[in-house]
Amino acid sequence: MRETSGTADVRGWRDAAERALYGPGGFYRRPEGPAGHFRTSVHASPLFAAAVAALLCRVDAALGRPAVLDFVDVGAGRGELTRGVLAALPADVAGRTRACAVEIADRPEGLDARIEWRAEPPEAVDGLLFANEWLDNVPVDVAEVDRAGVPRLVLVAPDGTERLGEPVRGAEADWLARWWPLAAEEGLRAEIGLPRDRAWAAAVGRVQRGLAVAVDYAHTLGTRPPFGTLTGFRAGRETTPVPDGTCDITAHVALDACAAAGSGHGTPRLLTQREALRALDITGARPPLALATTDPAAYVRALAGAGAAAELTAPGGLGDFGWLLQPAGLPEPPL
Repeated sequence: MRETSGTADVRGWRDAAERALYGPGGFYRRPEGPAGHFRTSVHASPLFAAAVAALLCRVDAALGRPAVLDFVDVGAGRGELTRGVLAALPADVAGRTRACAVEIADRPEGLDARIEWRAEPPEAVDGLLFANEWLDNVPVDVAEVDRAGVPRLVLVAPDGTERLGEPVRGAEADWLARWWPLAAEEGLRAEIGLPRDRAWAAAVGRVQRGLAVAVDYAHTLGTRPPFGTLTGFRAGRETTPVPDGTCDITAHVALDACAAAGSGHGTPRLLTQREALRALDITGARPPLALATTDPAAYVRALAGAGAAAELTAPGGLGDFGWLLQPAGLPEPPL
């Protein structure tokens, strides 16, 4: 705990991060966009967008190939994933796809005219709603156990220094008790994921028929880290989280809690990214060596693709991301 002197402009981490990320001049409103500070699966390889396009095609088939097929990209950054998905779709599917990028920043210049840009998801979605690294940036409060064994809210100043506030009460305390119970040991910390549960349930509730998918840094009840995961990113490097608008502020997601919050809309399924991408034929397998003799150029291309796929599915890296799949109007996720 980094103690702050004084009380001016000291607030809970949820309020502080909300202002620092999304307020006037906030991190996600900066002109360079998220890609200027960190690299997601979308930026790692076009294979990720190709896999999402393949999943959209499976949803399309499960829905009986409707005249209009929705693809909604929540937390769209500067539209990179939406552009990649449209480019990877077969022409007949692309012609029926209504693409929507959801982001609080202004629409980027030169974005494909086929892509609708809006601050909130559409009211009704028939197709695929895909949220890649969105939930980890839904701000949450942080709790820390004091010397008496009581979980208290952590308050933070704009320079990042902290102190303990009031005990956690009400719905937040109930959430901790169910999803992240803290032992009475001083210094243990947790991120209270209730706002993410509510955000996910609201997003899933807009899917009338199809599939909602959240992809994120994740943990589940049996693997909660004892001191939380709150951190920052600036210019490609992890850094101390400071709520002044100069860095990303993120924390891993309790995806099992989100799954339960959205389960009224369909039976959820939790996978690792490695499992999900392999089910979408992104395996990282090396091409047969014989191809190097029969078609050297094709071998080099296939080898590069295998390397990119290996990064997306790597244990200890992107492959360990969680995928939460929640169908609506379908018996199960088409994966």
